[in-house]
Amino acid sequence: MHGAMGDSAGLQFVSSYAFEAMQKVDVVRLAALSDPELRLLLPCLVRMALCAPADQSQSWAQDKKLILRLLSGVEAVNSIVALLSVDFHALEQDARKEQQLRHKAGGSNAESILVSQLQHGLTLEFEHSDPLRRLRLTLSELLAIMNKVADSNGEFFLKSSELFESPVYLEEVADVLCILQAELPSLLPIVDVAEALLHVRNGDWFLCLLVANVPDSFNEVCRGLIKNGERQDEESVGGRRRTEALRQLCQMNPSQALNIRAMVVEECHLPGLGVALTLDYKPDAADEAVSPLVSYVSGLLLGTNSKVRTWFSMFIRNGQQRKRESSSVLWQMRRQLLLELVAILPRSRSTHVPNDGDVEEEGGSGYSGLREEHVVKASALLRLYCALMGIAGLRPTDEEAEQLLQLMTSRPPATPAGVRFVSLSFCKLLAFPTLVSTPEQEQLMVMWLSWMIKEEEYFESAAGVSASFGEMLLLVAMYFHSNQLSSIIELVCSTLGMKVVTAHAVRVAVTNNLSANITGFLPIHCIYQLLRSRAFTKHKVSIKDWIYRQLCETTTPIHTQLIPLIDAYINSILTPASKANPEATNQPITEQEILNVFQSSAGVSPGRQRYSITTQLLILYYILSYEENLLASTKQLALMQKKPKSYSAALMDQIPIKYLVTQAQGLQQELGGLHSALLRLLATNYPHLCLVEDWVCAEEVTGTLPLLRKMMLPSNTCRYTQRQLHQAFQKLPSGSPRLMRILEHLTLLSPGDLIPYAEALTASMALLLEPAVPRRILQTANKLWMGLNTVMPRRLWVMTVNALQPSAKLLRQQMYTQNDLMVDPLIVLRCDQRVYRCPPVMDIVLHMLNGYLLASKAYLQCHLKETADFDRQSQTVSSLGVPGQPDTPEVTREELKNALLSAQDSAAVQILLEVCLPSSEEQQLGATTDSLLRSIRGPVPGKSKQGSLGPAAKGGVEAAEPEGGLLSDLREVQCLICCLLHQMFIADPNIAKLVHFQGYPQALLPLTVAGIPSIHICLDFIPELLAQPQLEKQLCSLVARLAISVMGTLLTVLTRAKRFLFFMPTLPCLVAFCQAFPPLYDDVAALLVQVGQVCSSDVATKARDIDPFIARLQYLKEKPLEAVVSGGRPCKLTLPQKTAEELGGADPDVQLCYCIEATFMDIISCTLHGL
Repeated sequence: MHGAMGDSAGLQFVSSYAFEAMQKVDVVRLAALSDPELRLLLPCLVRMALCAPADQSQSWAQDKKLILRLLSGVEAVNSIVALLSVDFHALEQDARKEQQLRHKAGGSNAESILVSQLQHGLTLEFEHSDPLRRLRLTLSELLAIMNKVADSNGEFFLKSSELFESPVYLEEVADVLCILQAELPSLLPIVDVAEALLHVRNGDWFLCLLVANVPDSFNEVCRGLIKNGERQDEESVGGRRRTEALRQLCQMNPSQALNIRAMVVEECHLPGLGVALTLDYKPDAADEAVSPLVSYVSGLLLGTNSKVRTWFSMFIRNGQQRKRESSSVLWQMRRQLLLELVAILPRSRSTHVPNDGDVEEEGGSGYSGLREEHVVKASALLRLYCALMGIAGLRPTDEEAEQLLQLMTSRPPATPAGVRFVSLSFCKLLAFPTLVSTPEQEQLMVMWLSWMIKEEEYFESAAGVSASFGEMLLLVAMYFHSNQLSSIIELVCSTLGMKVVTAHAVRVAVTNNLSANITGFLPIHCIYQLLRSRAFTKHKVSIKDWIYRQLCETTTPIHTQLIPLIDAYINSILTPASKANPEATNQPITEQEILNVFQSSAGVSPGRQRYSITTQLLILYYILSYEENLLASTKQLALMQKKPKSYSAALMDQIPIKYLVTQAQGLQQELGGLHSALLRLLATNYPHLCLVEDWVCAEEVTGTLPLLRKMMLPSNTCRYTQRQLHQAFQKLPSGSPRLMRILEHLTLLSPGDLIPYAEALTASMALLLEPAVPRRILQTANKLWMGLNTVMPRRLWVMTVNALQPSAKLLRQQMYTQNDLMVDPLIVLRCDQRVYRCPPVMDIVLHMLNGYLLASKAYLQCHLKETADFDRQSQTVSSLGVPGQPDTPEVTREELKNALLSAQDSAAVQILLEVCLPSSEEQQLGATTDSLLRSIRGPVPGKSKQGSLGPAAKGGVEAAEPEGGLLSDLREVQCLICCLLHQMFIADPNIAKLVHFQGYPQALLPLTVAGIPSIHICLDFIPELLAQPQLEKQLCSLVARLAISVMGTLLTVLTRAKRFLFFMPTLPCLVAFCQAFPPLYDDVAALLVQVGQVCSSDVATKARDIDPFIARLQYLKEKPLEAVVSGGRPCKLTLPQKTAEELGGADPDVQLCYCIEATFMDIISCTLHGL
């Protein structure tokens, strides 16, 4: 192969065949080379034959003999052998000394150690010299160039060197060069030598020979040249020489061309080289679809690497600024692209407008048809030209523009690829309208657009695609509409034959089974843009039916455009297109259409459902979002005297909201952001469906364990009907075993499968209140109810409340609705009184009460928003001219709402607290409200059976413990109620404050203090409670240190009678204080002594000896450890035992003194026990 460019023209280059033979050391191939080709490889072959090999195998010995035989007939071998015979070690030492000299002289032409004074020119000296001197001459010249390159700071220069330019001695100089680099690699790194050779004439030829004789260095040399290369190679002589040298290297080793091209892109250097290598690349199996040049340039400009895109765009822009040169790589690229474009154009192109007959004669495929095998290639070319013109700023020549228009307006076959091609052509026309510059070209484009509109439906049906170019035409027209460009709208609409875009849009068929798997421009994109620009309302075109049909034709994974479409649709319903025309809004989806979607949605197997879960969830999202936006827009709507209709409560009751959201939870990946959007709407508008305990219960129902239990359920197991369940309930309590079997079977079913049994279960709920119903049946029924609560809470609550009404109401058949229960949540507690002593059923009632209290808050807030703005409008109109009348009543309405909610909550709490009080029958059995407190605190350690109050008084309390201990229905109900009150107090501390200011029976104090952990929030308002005149409310406020301090203060102000009433019940509480908070011991002891002193002073005039009592107290305070022995019994001081009659008839101060001393002893005993 001969170099055809640069200053190496006419020289023999190493062929790819010869280079491959050298790489593989293929002796057979080497023997087939011609003498001129073999001459170029002699330095390496001679060294190979003479040097001791590392490979001692027999096969290499045979190859070596063949190489020697090959070299034996070549005359030039003798001169190379002579070159290899010199002392290279001495030569290297001289070269390094010369390098040091030049460094000291600052690079000037100092005296050379390698070469003495030359008598003649370099060429003559080289001719007359012996091998050693030839080596010295070449080495000296090469080192001089390398030093100059190192000092040039990247500026290119061309060194005139007689030695490297003389055509007679080029081969001998090349031999010397190759031998020097091979024998002195540390002095002459091959990458540095290659860099130096770029600065002499014939450098690319020398470089190829050098690399061919060291074939393993190919990648190393190329990478070094690329790294040191220019960012834009065609801008400078040095860049062009570097590119040409690398191009020659790759022609010598074409298998590595694509790797070298990858290095170019990686370094973002020498863009012209990348294009040149692509132009030179000849793949073994040609890809008919897309050429290597189109693929390479498209990848650079349309890839994700912005650095590469900017680098190559600069190459295009800079290349256009220079005059057109045939040698320019850019113009070679453009010429090649144009040739590829012309090659796929239809053979006959004409601006003749065909009549209908012409079209029919050509089979209806249009004239100038693009061949099917060329469609993909044509699309790739269009994308590439779009990128070149749009990103890289390519300015097409007249010839390029003409051929591009011919390609764009060619008619492809009706295939998916054809649809894609037409869409690309249309986009290119929009992006680069300057392509059309003559009347003939304009006529050609108009004719092509007309053909697009006419053939759109045929293409969509024939190609079998869901998105054709008709939607793109609509979309473009809509963009023109929204930009208010009236003249362009007129032109586009007249050209496209669509005067009314919206009227055409509603006739576009919806996409069947729309999902995220369907890509491209779809009808939904068009409708969405029209909705955003309010085109439908402006032109009074109804789009409701189209949107409803599309929502019904959806599946998973959900298409990303559906939620924005619904949001835009809702906005177009509520917000008029303009203030001047408030009626210009879209119609909402009707209630009947919504009901059709949800017909039997819950409890029906997926195979029999008419509408997909996606459709149901989207309609649910539409309703909830519509209602929320309606409330948010009430002020604006009131100003326009316009009130869109809200969906009825009856409709909402029939939609299984919770069931659908539960289903959506398992499909979050397929539903995108729909599940989270639904949760947000629920939390705002339906807080009673977002109870934390419900989510926890749902985890228990849908978790791993229930799934395993269901898997263990035999497929042929007995299936019970709702009627059988109802009959089993009627036979209670005698039929308990059969009912238990049915209920246990139902627990294995999923909540969705339980829905058909809900009515039978709730209708028989009252029968569970009968005596002798087994506890297991009650608990199983509770479990089933909680499972149903995860999928149909609202309907279940209404059925349960109606089923648990007192028998008198049931006879009157007074049935409550969902609305009744939200207006008055306390209806839940107006149930059969037996519920209050049936813990599993009471648990259900409390769950419903909590839910309805939350629902009532949301309902009242919604009602306030719905009516406030319209009432304000009417009031503003009616109050014109009436002085002194308030302008806006919102503050009063808000206060009334808050007062009503507080009244509801506090009433519920008070009713529940009353339920905790034992009935007269339970009191006779010994039930008390302080058993919970005692069970938590535990018996006082070390306390004797006979306390200081005497055996009779103490025995009264101990004997009152019910026979069954703490396991009673009353206690369980108290625990359930305390749990609910705890949650309510945490959710709203004001409820706790309100209830305590209202007051409740003193007997419940032990229960509330021990059973409601959040009761500690009362600390915040104790000072206010203490200001109350009622002693009962003050009793409720004694807590820890504050209580002790207050007791000390009250001691100084209370009368004798009130002192007895206050301190007798409160002093025993100090024992618990000291047990819980030992640091309070000193304060409590001081208080007891102080109270004792006051009491003893009041009875000082009486006949009793009280002074020893004060002495005992002081002793107990100062030396408590010495006052007791092991077991906690008094040692030095014993309390006189008094009977109940004696204490009852004693003076109140005397009774209080004994109480003080007993309290002291209890505190000491429990303290010692704690130690």
